[in-house]
This record gives sequence, C-alpha cells and structure tokens, in this order.
Amino acid sequence: MTRLDSPPRFAPTALMLGNVVTGCSVLAPAGMLPELAAGLNVSIQTAGLLITFGAVTLCIGSPLTAWLTSRIERRRLLVVTLALLALGNVVSALVPDYASLLGVRLVMLAIGALYTPQAAGTAAMVVSAERRGSTIAYVFMGWSLAAAAGLPLITFVASRFGWRAAYGAIAAIGLASLLLLALRLPRGLKGVPVDLRTWSEVGRNPVIVLLLLITTLQMSGQFVVFTFMGPLLNKLTAAGPDAVGLVFALYGVCGFLGVIIATRIVDGWGAYRSSLLFTGLVLLGLAGWAVGAGVYVIMAAASAVWGLGFAAANSMQQVRLVAAAPPLASATVALNTSVLYVGQALGSAIGGLLFAREWLYGAGYVATAFLIAAIAAVWFTRPRPAPAL
Repeated sequence: MTRLDSPPRFAPTALMLGNVVTGCSVLAPAGMLPELAAGLNVSIQTAGLLITFGAVTLCIGSPLTAWLTSRIERRRLLVVTLALLALGNVVSALVPDYASLLGVRLVMLAIGALYTPQAAGTAAMVVSAERRGSTIAYVFMGWSLAAAAGLPLITFVASRFGWRAAYGAIAAIGLASLLLLALRLPRGLKGVPVDLRTWSEVGRNPVIVLLLLITTLQMSGQFVVFTFMGPLLNKLTAAGPDAVGLVFALYGVCGFLGVIIATRIVDGWGAYRSSLLFTGLVLLGLAGWAVGAGVYVIMAAASAVWGLGFAAANSMQQVRLVAAAPPLASATVALNTSVLYVGQALGSAIGGLLFAREWLYGAGYVATAFLIAAIAAVWFTRPRPAPAL
C-alpha cells in the first residue's frame, strides 16, 4: 500500500470536504421532506422512502464498489466520484416526477457509495500511524458539517426557493469540492487490492463483526427519528421551517464540535473509551427527545446532546476497525459504511411506519431501545487485559 512520509497541505481537508458533499447528497431529503412531498404530489412517508431506498443502494454499493475499484489510483477515483455526485444533483433538480427523482437518486448513490470508505482509507495513507486516528476522525467531520451547515441550508433554500434550488446548491458545493481535491490530493496513491479472501478474513474476525453490529444499531436508532425530524417537530410542536432549521443547525454544529473533541482525545483516551463516551451521548440525546416529545425547547436541547455524539461515534467506529486489522482496512471501512446505510434503511423504514400510523411519541422510545443495545455491544468490545505469564 502506498504511504507518504508527510501529507500535502490541505489534503485531509480536501478529503473531508468531499464527505460534506456526500453527506449532503445522502441526507438532503430529510431537510426538505414537506417541500418534496408537496412538489412531487406524494405523502411525507413516500418522500421519506428516498432515504430508505437510497440507503439500501448505499449498503450494497459500498462493499461492491470497494472491491471493483480497489486497484484504481485514489485521486482519480475520488475526483470522478465527486464529479458524478455533482452531476446527479444537477439532474435531480431537473426531473419531472417522483419516480424519476428516485431513479436518479439510486444511480447517483450507487456511485457515491465508494467515496466515504475510500476517503478514510486514503486518509490513512497520507499520515503517519500515530496520527491516523485523529486524521480519520477529521475526514469524517465532513458528515458533521453536512448536518451542521448543509441541512439547515437545504431547509432554508427549499422552504423559500423550492427543492430544485436546494439540489442545485448541493451540485455547486460538489464542483468546488472536487476542484480542491484535484489540486491537493497527491497522485499515485493505491491501496491493497480487495479480493474474496479479504471478505472471508473479515467474516472470521469476531471483533470486527461485533463492531459492524454496533454501527448498525447506532444508525438504526438514530434514523428512526432523524429521517422525519422536521415533520415530527412540526406535528408535535407546530415548528415552522425556520424553527426546524434551527434544530438541524444545533444538531449539526454540536456534531461538528463532537468530532473536534474526538480528534483531540482519541489518541490519548483510546478509541474504545472515546466510542463509549460518544455512543452514550447519542443515547442520552435520544432519550431526552423521547421524554420531552411535544416541548420544542426540550427536543431542541436533546438534539444538541445527540448531535455531540452522532458523527464522533461513527468516526470512532472507523478508527477501531482500522486498528483491529490494519491490512483489512479497505474492506472493513467499506463494510462499516455499508452497515451504516443498512442502519439508515432500517431506521428510516421503521420511522416511516411509525409516522404513517401517527405513533409520533413512540419514535423516540424505539430509537432509545436501539441505542441501549448499541451501548451493550460497545461494552462487549472493551479491551481485555493481557493474561499473566
């Protein structure tokens, strides 16, 4: 595997901004479900299926594209991926109906599935081993920024100029990001090729399997609520677009802060203790949402606590997977991204059923149950002391 003695200036930042584009492309419907439903003449639950079906595509596409593209030079691969994501958002802004938008979204995300795991693997190549954990966490900060700035921007633009303008804004951000990546990421970076034997080794490693289960549980719980956060706030507290956008902003800004904290403490605390901390914050936030459902201030505060943990917890999962089996990192990070999207699909499907049946207060409690299971699984992965000789 290619590795550099020192990273080019801004290379990790360029990789991180690519995750902003990826995150906005994946999460965009959550920020404008009412506008999509009204503009495409479908129900909010049906509009929410854009996230569910998109997540199914992503969970299949992530390991498949990791296998198919593992021999391609990383700079070329990542730049082309961002270009196709930008194009997909342009086409999304122009489609005439729901079926067309869903079709474009599935194709776009099938291609975009490879960006996040390949960016994490590339980040590991451009820094020294002792900086690997904090750099991977920094690259994943892009998802936090997508929530902190991207979702409120999407909500603002969609509520005032329509959902088509929101897709156009994502495309513009994508073009800027791919230019920076093309300028700052060095040429000649190649990872270890992924083959069928690699997947077999991953499946025989019980620690890796348990870590992947943790990701699934974390994301399933969060997306029971997150997919329908805007409509839930509206129905439970009569919050308008600006009030919903404020909650998205609180959630995202705190997510950004959480990742900054994670990058500062992970090398000293260790990935396990950091993972336990941030998964606990997600649990605390979702429990607060459940108990405070119907009171805007409490739900907003709970979203802020939840936000502190959501992206940092996933970053810690990536760090732990890389550390558990460094030679298998390309495959394990791709699989973690895949099960992350499994969690998104499962959680958004459950959330959609609850929303359609008007079980609005139950969503938070279902989400909390998933996170309790995730905390238990994290505990089972705690480092064991070496046996005495």
